[in-house]
Amino acid sequence: MTNKKPAKAETTIPPVETNDGTLSVGKRLRHIRDMYGLSQRELARRSGLTNGTISLIEQDLVSPSISSIKRVLDGFPISLSDFFGSIFETEQPAFFKSNQLTEIAGGPISFRQVGDNLKQRSLQVLHERYEPGSDTGKAMISHPGEESGIIISGQIELTVGGHVETLGEGEAYYFNSRLPHRFRNTTSKNCVIVSACTPPTF
Repeated sequence: MTNKKPAKAETTIPPVETNDGTLSVGKRLRHIRDMYGLSQRELARRSGLTNGTISLIEQDLVSPSISSIKRVLDGFPISLSDFFGSIFETEQPAFFKSNQLTEIAGGPISFRQVGDNLKQRSLQVLHERYEPGSDTGKAMISHPGEESGIIISGQIELTVGGHVETLGEGEAYYFNSRLPHRFRNTTSKNCVIVSACTPPTF
């Protein structure tokens, strides 16, 4: 008679809601499935599990194993780290009306930012307006990151690392922000730029 070793139990995830207000496994899965626009049946088909299993997990009636959750997530697909991370915890606004952009400069140079709070964000998008004669200053700007932009209307004189170029409508720039740079509108018309920089600088 041979002695068989008992099968190693799979690590399971408690189906209870946490004390810090974060979503339980089931509620989190339901939330993400709704975001992706998938029915329970479609997610079951993609993951190779039964529709009933998906339903039980979403209702927090079972403690799913890590491997089961991994199979479910392969149906989206998203990673385990994203599933248990904060990306799906709180939804940030995704759409903004023109009057919802946040003015962070004002005056002859206007910087209207997409989103009012960039904490935990890695990208800053700006709608910039330079009035005639406006200038970011004789002292060159330099900061960590990268920035890029497209001139929507008018012209801008841009100095980057000692090189000077006048850009017009439809033209663009992209440079390492550590290089000293300066923006100047030398024309008699407003210049409008849509720009992005990473990480946010102000």
